[in-house]
Amino acid sequence: MKNITFAMAFVLSLFLLTPIKAIKAENRNTSYLLNEFSTENKIKRDSVFYVTVTGFDTFFRKYPKFKKYRSITENLYTARNYSTIWYDDRSIDELGHLLYAKFQSMQNEFGLKSKIPYKEEIDQIFNETAAQKPSKMNAEILLTCMYIYYADKVYDGLDEKKVKELGWYLPKKEISYEKILDSLLVQPNLLNENNNVLFSQYYKLEEALKKYKAIEKKKDWQPIHTDSIYKDYKPFDSATTLAQVRHRLYILGDLKEDSKKNLYDEEMMAGVLNYKKRNGLTLNYKITPEHIRLLNTPIEKLIETIMINMERCRWIPPTLEKQEQYVMINIPSFKLSYIKDGKRELESNVFVGTRMNETVIFSGNIDRIVFSPYWYIPKSIIENELKFKASQDPEYLEKQNIEVKKGIYRQKPGPDNSLGLVKFLFPNPNDIYMHDTPKKSLFALESRTFSHGCINVEKAKELAEKMLENDPKWSVEKVNEAMGGIEEVPYIMEKTVPIYIGYFTSWVSDNGEINFFSDIYDRDQRLYKLLYNEEEI
Repeated sequence: MKNITFAMAFVLSLFLLTPIKAIKAENRNTSYLLNEFSTENKIKRDSVFYVTVTGFDTFFRKYPKFKKYRSITENLYTARNYSTIWYDDRSIDELGHLLYAKFQSMQNEFGLKSKIPYKEEIDQIFNETAAQKPSKMNAEILLTCMYIYYADKVYDGLDEKKVKELGWYLPKKEISYEKILDSLLVQPNLLNENNNVLFSQYYKLEEALKKYKAIEKKKDWQPIHTDSIYKDYKPFDSATTLAQVRHRLYILGDLKEDSKKNLYDEEMMAGVLNYKKRNGLTLNYKITPEHIRLLNTPIEKLIETIMINMERCRWIPPTLEKQEQYVMINIPSFKLSYIKDGKRELESNVFVGTRMNETVIFSGNIDRIVFSPYWYIPKSIIENELKFKASQDPEYLEKQNIEVKKGIYRQKPGPDNSLGLVKFLFPNPNDIYMHDTPKKSLFALESRTFSHGCINVEKAKELAEKMLENDPKWSVEKVNEAMGGIEEVPYIMEKTVPIYIGYFTSWVSDNGEINFFSDIYDRDQRLYKLLYNEEEI
């Protein structure tokens, strides 16, 4: 009896293990998981399709431009035992239709120009009257490739290599095609949300894009004409040009009504100030020829700028905003923000590197604050500037409070020190840091590209106080004492503060208003060419 039982168990174990071993062996050799009942390219079980090895091979021979998606596609089906993703009974399911609708609106809604290959075949899948349609197996995989293309363009953006070629060294987020798809299969309407996938600024720019496309559609963006290219307009002037400016401010939302008056009255003054604030301009009531030129920026160009910055937002991990505290600097707006517990605790003007010494786009961690710092002068400045000035004036170094020891040039602490009274260090290969400056008058200028690459902060003292306000070692009085400019006082922070130096030429503020900033390093056009002049995949 024991022998019979043992024999039966042995036979049963062979029966159970043989298919598993076969599947594992096949999986090792081809990286596919074959359904044990698959005998042809297309089969049904309870009205559900299963994709097979031969089905994949046939598809990618027929549609070779999708070969770059093959490994991702295989992984998606492997995770689902190769059952269909897009078919429910005999027809395409809700998610498939929603995805196709989103795909069709990629340009209007997401600022992307769709160049997906085999678009005609994809359209045929959803065309009830199409004479020829892809087979259901090919249609299934076509829709999966459309999903990958959509997720790639909308959620991920340009690949990391291209992003770095653009000089963008902030950490790029990574997406999981499988996790996103899992969520969408459970809740298809997430296609309209996905707030956990993208940086929140992306969605704000998306709303701005809708607004500006609506403005474009109305065809009410007429050029503003002036009597003279040299004429400035001031409050209570009267001119036909001012009526045109008023109308433009109304279209943009800076004025709630358009009285069509030629008079530069109080109502229009408020609109001018709001427009200037949104565009990082000096807040006064004067309307110069340069302001008219900015107001005459074609609406198509503004839309393009929004689209470009939506792409930049795709690269940023949404987890950035969930950090306890961080510093963010936007180079084109010449602004610094200190965020703590999700709130903007401080905003400060900054100035950044010149065109010859561009401030690098990257991130780091502020780990030290140095009060009353020495300025160790870089060799490039010594060779290109300092030695020449010293040769012209033998007392120049003494006048500038610069000492030389063992060939090292450094400026002593003090109110005239080029670093001001405090600097913030975050280790990086570019030797960039933030610091105070004695040249406070420069912050009043609209375009502030003056440094050799470092970031000069107008409210440097206030930033130090904010960062240290929960540190029992530092009171406001102690900060003031350390910034006395007599002796250098370094401090290694107990908790580092992340810093992100980015580049956004359009940005939606906390109050929902769209801001446009000058493309000071001419980066927008380079990105635009990469985005919209690409060949099909």
